[in-house]
Amino acid sequence: MRQRIIIDIGEKPTKTNKKLINNKIFKWLLYMICYTIVLITVDVLFKSLNISREGYILYPFLASIIIYILNQTIKPIIFFITLPLTALSWGLFYPIINVIILYLTSFILGSKFELHGFIIPFFIAILISFLNILMEGIVIKPIIHKGSNNHG
Repeated sequence: MRQRIIIDIGEKPTKTNKKLINNKIFKWLLYMICYTIVLITVDVLFKSLNISREGYILYPFLASIIIYILNQTIKPIIFFITLPLTALSWGLFYPIINVIILYLTSFILGSKFELHGFIIPFFIAILISFLNILMEGIVIKPIIHKGSNNHG
C-alpha cells in the first residue's frame, strides 16, 4: 500500500490569522507601530527633533497616537481653512500643515517630544510623510493583504 505525503511550504493564513489581520484594532496597532519606527528613525537623523530617551519606545508610540488623532480631527479643519493658500502654492503649503501637527504634538507631550526651528521641521515633515508612505507600501499593505487572501 502506497501513502502519499503532501508538504505545503507556502504560508497559508489560518482562520485565526485571517481574523487577527482583518481585525481593525490589529490594523490600527500595526500602523501605530510602523509610525513609531518612522518617528524613531527621524529622531535619530535630525537634532531638531528630540524624543525623550526614558521610555524610548513609549513616547514615540504616544506621539504616533497623538499625531493620528490630530490628523483625523484638526488637520482636515486646518487644510480646509488653508486650501486657497495650498492651491496657490501648488501644494507646497501642505507640509507646513504637517509641521503644525508636529508642533501641536510637541505642545501636548511637552519635554518628551520637542521640535526646534522651522526650516528643519519642514524637511522633517516631508521625510515623515515619505517614510510613512514607504512603510505602508513595504510593511503594512503586504501584511494586511496576506491576511485577506482566500487560501483555504
